[in-house]
Amino acid sequence: MRWLPAMPEHWNEQRAKHFLLRIDERSFTGQEDLLSVSNVYGVFPRKHIKKRMMTASTYAGYRICQVGDIVVKTLGAWMGGVAATQFSGLVSPAYDIYRVRKSEDFNSKYLDYLLRTHAYVAEYHRRSTGVGVGFLRLYPNQFLDIALIQPPRPEQDQIVAYLQVQDAHIARFIKTKRELIALMAEQRGVLAERAIASSETQHLRLDRVVSLLVTPIIREPEVTYTPIGMFNRGRGIFHKPPTEGKHLGDSTFFRIEKGDLIFSGQFAWEGAVAVASAEDDGCIASHRYPIAKCKRNAVTPEYLYTFFLSKAGDLILNHHSRGAAGRNRPLNPRSLLKEKVPVPPLHLQREVSDFYYEELAVRREIEKEIALIREYRDRLIADVITGQVDVRGWQPGPDDMVDDALLSALGDENEEVTEEEDGDGED
Repeated sequence: MRWLPAMPEHWNEQRAKHFLLRIDERSFTGQEDLLSVSNVYGVFPRKHIKKRMMTASTYAGYRICQVGDIVVKTLGAWMGGVAATQFSGLVSPAYDIYRVRKSEDFNSKYLDYLLRTHAYVAEYHRRSTGVGVGFLRLYPNQFLDIALIQPPRPEQDQIVAYLQVQDAHIARFIKTKRELIALMAEQRGVLAERAIASSETQHLRLDRVVSLLVTPIIREPEVTYTPIGMFNRGRGIFHKPPTEGKHLGDSTFFRIEKGDLIFSGQFAWEGAVAVASAEDDGCIASHRYPIAKCKRNAVTPEYLYTFFLSKAGDLILNHHSRGAAGRNRPLNPRSLLKEKVPVPPLHLQREVSDFYYEELAVRREIEKEIALIREYRDRLIADVITGQVDVRGWQPGPDDMVDDALLSALGDENEEVTEEEDGDGED
């Protein structure tokens, strides 16, 4: 396999069809647990997903998988939608399921590490076929033609034990960093509460201190624009791929400026509120994202952002987000503007704003550190799983403890719930 480094001579290498058997067991009742596949988290119960997803009237006829099976997201394998499951349950009929012919051939967790390495994901991409990137499918004959690396079973078990210990150390590092971010956000909230408690605080209608942006851009077909989306829980703005004006769809778009206070029209009730930074200046937001311009002689956007993430602010956003069912609860910006909000003296608001930018600087440094430790993890897994690093003599130490609950910290926090995944993409 020219796309992988040379492996140890005593390791085996054969096509997947020699080790795996395609399984097509169907559910009669559809009552089993429904599972999903993520390129970040692998296979996990769909009930743990917070984002809005399409639901079927019945799951009868869905495919049944067992612990240790390989689940392949046929339409998303090229993005890493391949994993060994640690759960039994149901997956979509559009997914393929493979089972190891002889359980002694593979440790399923070793296979999970192997099949999710960048080299294998690149091979899925190369072998996937279809018209356009979004429609690439990895068919069973192509998946089963890919060679699998097979160390002796005792070495597989040792590799899994070693990598899980390293994952636990990395997860603790990431968890500690995220706790620091959460602590700073909490401190900012305390500053806002102290400001609100001032005897000089006024309660004013929101339209007294902000105005909604109502003038859309004049879209030019050949000009490239960068649309934005938003994360919930105050986690900020993300940029969608740059797009020419002629491909933006039928939405009305508005230009963002640094310091704008932006709400998600669909998920403000989940804390999807953000202050536009210098990096967002010049980007565009669709009509789904109300943009508030703060009157700087009365209020700062950083204070209002902090207020709307507080319990009182969350209550207001929920009150003005009405919908018929589920999580479809659009924000009514017109009624929101009539709501009274606490407006402390400007010098107290600026204390909140100053701390916000200190917090933002720390968050960015932490995000860089987490990105680097993730790169290190990917490199370590690739080297160990292909035999470039020999772990046969490794023994766990007293601090090498594995906590399965902690390992969830290895996931990308921004993968949890984004509006783009929630169906709030382009029109």
